[in-house]
Amino acid sequence: MSRMPNDMTDTMQVLRQSSLLDGGNSAYLEELYEQYLSNPESLSPDWQAYFTALPRVTSLAEVSHAQIQEALLKSARSKFVPTMMVSADSTHELQQIQVQQLIQAYRMEGHQLADIEPLGLKAKPVVQELTLAYHNLSEKDYDIRFDVGDFLAGSSQLSLREIEAALKKSYCGPIATEYLHIVSKEERDWIQAQIEGTRCETAVSAETQKRLMGLVTDAEGLEKYLGAKYPGAKRFSLEGGDTFILMVDDIIRQSGEKGVQEVVLGMAHRGRLNVLVNIFGKRPADLFAEFEGKHDSDDIYSGDVKYHQGFSSDIQTKGGPVHISMAFNPSHLEIVTPVVIGSVRSRQRRLNDHQKALVLPIAVHGDSAFAGQGVVMETLNMSQTRGYGVGGTIHIVINNQVGFTTSNPEDTRSTLYCSDVAKVIQAPVFHVNADDPEAVLRVARLALDYKLQFKKDVVIDLVCYRRHGHNEADEPSATQPLMYQIIRSRPTVRQIYAERLVKEHILTQADVDLLLRQNRERLDKGEPVVKDLLPPQKLSRSLDWSVYFEHDWRIQTKTTLPLDTIHSLSKKMTDLPEGLQLHPRVEKIIEDRKQMANGAIPCDWGFAETMAYAGLLSEGFDIRLSGQDCGRGTFFHRHAVLHCQKTGTPYMPLSTINPKVDLTIIDSLLSEEAVLAFEYGYASSLPSSLVIWEAQFGDFANGAQVVIDQFISSGEQKWKRLCGLVLLLPHGYEGQGPEHSSARLERFLQLCAEHNMQVCVPSTPAQVFHMLRRQMIRKMRRPLIVMSPKSLLRHKDAVSTLEELANGQFYPILEDKTVTNDLNVTRVVLCSGKVYYDLHAARVAQKLSNLAIIRIEQLYPFPEPELHALLLRYKYANTVVWCQEEPQNQGAWYSSQHHMRACLQPHQILSYAGRRASASPAAGYMQLHQHQQEELVQHAIITE
Repeated sequence: MSRMPNDMTDTMQVLRQSSLLDGGNSAYLEELYEQYLSNPESLSPDWQAYFTALPRVTSLAEVSHAQIQEALLKSARSKFVPTMMVSADSTHELQQIQVQQLIQAYRMEGHQLADIEPLGLKAKPVVQELTLAYHNLSEKDYDIRFDVGDFLAGSSQLSLREIEAALKKSYCGPIATEYLHIVSKEERDWIQAQIEGTRCETAVSAETQKRLMGLVTDAEGLEKYLGAKYPGAKRFSLEGGDTFILMVDDIIRQSGEKGVQEVVLGMAHRGRLNVLVNIFGKRPADLFAEFEGKHDSDDIYSGDVKYHQGFSSDIQTKGGPVHISMAFNPSHLEIVTPVVIGSVRSRQRRLNDHQKALVLPIAVHGDSAFAGQGVVMETLNMSQTRGYGVGGTIHIVINNQVGFTTSNPEDTRSTLYCSDVAKVIQAPVFHVNADDPEAVLRVARLALDYKLQFKKDVVIDLVCYRRHGHNEADEPSATQPLMYQIIRSRPTVRQIYAERLVKEHILTQADVDLLLRQNRERLDKGEPVVKDLLPPQKLSRSLDWSVYFEHDWRIQTKTTLPLDTIHSLSKKMTDLPEGLQLHPRVEKIIEDRKQMANGAIPCDWGFAETMAYAGLLSEGFDIRLSGQDCGRGTFFHRHAVLHCQKTGTPYMPLSTINPKVDLTIIDSLLSEEAVLAFEYGYASSLPSSLVIWEAQFGDFANGAQVVIDQFISSGEQKWKRLCGLVLLLPHGYEGQGPEHSSARLERFLQLCAEHNMQVCVPSTPAQVFHMLRRQMIRKMRRPLIVMSPKSLLRHKDAVSTLEELANGQFYPILEDKTVTNDLNVTRVVLCSGKVYYDLHAARVAQKLSNLAIIRIEQLYPFPEPELHALLLRYKYANTVVWCQEEPQNQGAWYSSQHHMRACLQPHQILSYAGRRASASPAAGYMQLHQHQQEELVQHAIITE
């Protein structure tokens, strides 16, 4: 405010002591104050007296516009009125302020009185701030006209009667809006303009009304058809939330008109079958076959229940074809949400969608799940981060008000609305009565426009009900007797809307009956019911995965890099920009890598791993590495991202390799479940990218177990969904306590079957180099679980030569090259990982020449032929020992011993050397750890 006097801190204090304003009239008072500063005589004597009485000082800094506004907002009516002579003019000016307060109160609290609950179960609260009396107004003032300020009324002045009616229509109708928690004024003003400028109404043409009627008819028709044809079968009916279909349909079609090329949708069971048929165009005949339990007898996959299946198709919109995909989803409800976001991010990469405008994610939630499951909060938290943002997601909550079968809604959450969790990321929330199709249409378009405008998340709370139980065999009235008395007597949304359109002469009853008959006829034929569905062969953007199917893990793959290539790649990564000042420890690592590339010193783990990435980048593969502290590496070993000590600016040496490919190395937010699910979604949609998630410690994967169980290990068998995701899980017993020792190797091995994934425990830098390169160069795309080292990252013996990178391969088994005469071997020890170096050190110290130590570097698929061939060489070895650091009930022993026994010669026996069975993964005391380690090593190498 350029005309404000300087140093008005005391003035601010006086203003703060009054309560003239609660919010909405700040602009009005500021205008008066500016007017007073420039021309006091232009104000009434009362206002002149008030502003003149405010104390002033001249020794403090100029008060900002924000401070003035804050003071005005906090001023109190009670301190202002008694000090003024009340004239007709001043009374009106005071009422003007009170009207502004009323407007702001409706913006803030109007949602509490909105007509958004179709069953009328909840009594509307008495909201004092929304009464005229609270603002010292009454019905006697109805005909007085007031300036409406920034209230979008179509006129600068309205009567109080008109103002109140407009406010109720904007904020208390079938749409309720929460947006004042948003910090951005631009976003608040935009939403306010949309809500107040239209009174939450959309001009709906008769043609659109007929289309909406057709959609709700189709939605209800499918449910009733399935209910009659397959009584009692689980279908997780959408009935009660039928308008969800028209909401999704309109979002897809409107987004196509606005340039969106792909839509990815994730949802749980409720309404899923309806969406598949009425949105995605799945053939009803195929759905009926699933209800009847039919499947292809030649199909080698185990499959999944019909309400978990995914689907994709192309829809023709006025803006062009839109490819729509529904993500496969297990029973863990919300876990699909970050999977969808990851898939969207990879699709944006494929389309070079740098503006994040071409691929639209829609996440559909249940009310109890949205409020109750932590992965929702994790996913919301990643929405605006660099490594995981996708330009906003439309979240739709199908709010049936009971969740699963919760008898008391207060048991489902601690907040007023199920959607309140979204406020932490300042997402606007639009609540809408699901029994009003046109209000649902309005909200769908409003949410889409907001998402496209601001590229941020937005939430639609579709308040509906559930006409049946949680599933069709459930009896809901057992726990919700009063609710279901109302539901059973309530007409469906199709009936309500049909009656309205007939009454408005948009349709005749004959038209309504015809829509029902046509729906039944289409379902009887079993053919797709969606209009504008493009033929399957014209799918515009679906990936061809056929090249990656049916590959055996043994396929021969050349993973070497010529020495001159290694030299040139290393030079690119170690010739750093001038002025990049490194931390002394990091500088030493870079200098060492220069020597490693020249063959002056052996290659360590960090060199081999980053060289694997460099080679893949040079060959045209994308790389995405995420995890907590993965840029430098938790154990200070990777340093793929360098930080200038002067400026803090990050620099990625790998970015110099190939500017035509995408390289992302990002430290993740402190989440395992959502981040790993995101990376699974990303990898399952982009087979040309090496996607890696690194846990800070291997046990961190515990927090993401649902992703491992329901997606990573079983996605191919359930859904024919391939994924080449890599998990780096630091694992090894160094005395760091129960959790930070073990990555729970046994859990992964328990999940292994049918070659569903790979579990590797590499023990040398060369092995990790070839293993990572094999993951991409080989056409097979299956998850790779790596028990990564900790102490081996700097172990003096855990090194490799340049020749091993240039000439070798990944070996599932490493034979013992220290054995000079196989016939001298009387004892063979099998092991994996770090314990090898402890065994080898003990063998050397005790000069045991009769001992061979074999490293099994790939525990699954287990390399039985290779192990069998090695054991044949040791014909005088009667004892074969499996040695592990983990307790006996953990690690590889129980899951892999049958593989080992299958490789033994007839005279050989297999025994166990390791920690005793334990409920805890490891000892918490260093002394106990060391004692156990020495004991298991001695047990393994010494003949009883």
